[in-house]
Amino acid sequence: MRRSKGLVQAIGGFARDRNGNFAILFGVVAAVLALGVGFAVNISQLYNAKSSLQSVVDAAVTSTARDLTTGQIKEADANKSVQAFLDANSTAGILQADQIVLDTLTIDRTAKTVQADVHVDVAFYFPLFSMGDLQRVPASTKALYSDKKIEVAMMLDITGSMKKNGKKDKIGDLQDAASNAVHDLLETNFDKNDPRVRVAIVPYAEAVNTGGLAGTVFVEPRNGSQVVPPPIDAPVSVALTPAPDKCATERKDKDGYADYSSDGPSTPRLNSKGKTYLAKVNRDYRMGKCPSAALIPLTADEDRLQKTITDFNADGVTAGGIAAQWGYYMLSPSWRPAIADAGLGAGPDNFDKKKVAKIAILMTDGQFNTAFARGRGTPKSQDAGQMSRGNAESICSNMRQDGIEIFTIGFDLNDPTMTATERDQAKKVLKDCATPDTSSLKHYYEAATGTELDEAFGEIVRNIESLTITY
Repeated sequence: MRRSKGLVQAIGGFARDRNGNFAILFGVVAAVLALGVGFAVNISQLYNAKSSLQSVVDAAVTSTARDLTTGQIKEADANKSVQAFLDANSTAGILQADQIVLDTLTIDRTAKTVQADVHVDVAFYFPLFSMGDLQRVPASTKALYSDKKIEVAMMLDITGSMKKNGKKDKIGDLQDAASNAVHDLLETNFDKNDPRVRVAIVPYAEAVNTGGLAGTVFVEPRNGSQVVPPPIDAPVSVALTPAPDKCATERKDKDGYADYSSDGPSTPRLNSKGKTYLAKVNRDYRMGKCPSAALIPLTADEDRLQKTITDFNADGVTAGGIAAQWGYYMLSPSWRPAIADAGLGAGPDNFDKKKVAKIAILMTDGQFNTAFARGRGTPKSQDAGQMSRGNAESICSNMRQDGIEIFTIGFDLNDPTMTATERDQAKKVLKDCATPDTSSLKHYYEAATGTELDEAFGEIVRNIESLTITY
């Protein structure tokens, strides 16, 4: 019995000794856990600070690059712009006011980039001997900007099918959408004396009303026996058919085929007899209705553009090839002398992707169905619709080769009054004319309603700004 009692007492004493060991072990483990938790909290704090700082500096540099691109600020103001953005957003995430320090801002005029290097000093929640009380967190970002000019030619369908019909008011929808697009494009012109963005409008139906450029038109005689102007050395007595209006159709070559070039109207050509004439644009003698709305060459005068849009009157048939031709002319430097001589502005800049973004927007609500000249080498059996679509596609191809970015919009193409064939042909020519889509940029749009038409124009305007940076 005594032996058993002694054994119990010995075990109890050992247990009391073990309780002391457990306390020591617990203290060690608790200290290690506290260090681990503190370290984890600090790492999380650094990660969140880095993430917040990166977001702020990305936004600051992107905003400044955009302002440089649009001309809202000058390069000398870039540092102030970035610093103001950093100050205004210095409490983002876990950051505290006035923590962000702008170390350097570098503007590379050759690469057209803005780069900012910044840092914050983060005070740890749990200072540790291995990390200290403060940790510097850096961040850097770079963005592209552009000093390109932007020239936009809008070829807008004002044919009879656009007339208001009951509750459907397609011409009104177009006026609203085009008006908004013009405003959005021109509102970035902060220097009115040196506009960065200019817009041309080419309303079209059976023909294009050339307005102040009527002097570039050759009016064919009624019998159609003469398809090019008289030679420049022709006697003064050689009669020219008087112009009944200011409209033009396709320009024709010496044999009467459609001319797809963007040459200016004063370009010398040789007729079938080897005589020199000037390459004016034809007014085909068979043309019927001349649109009342005249084209407006490139301008930054928003009031003038908006007035033209307000005056749109829907009437006539759809000569899409003629529309594409005149949109091409409005962007071609070859037409600069004619436009300047007519007192209609400075005219288009030279083709230079690094300095000028040239954009064409072709919009229609139906099938191209009218033309007065077919392309050389095409079959004589072509009808007017085939000629118009073929001419448009050939001109669009030349425009793209010159570096013009083409966007197209099909409006209400699923209208039940159109046959399936007409619908398919309308969509095909617009898709063929448009610049091929990229992974990030769409060029062909369909809009079923006025709201969707406005959205299509709006997205194109945003894409145009993107092109000035990434093009």
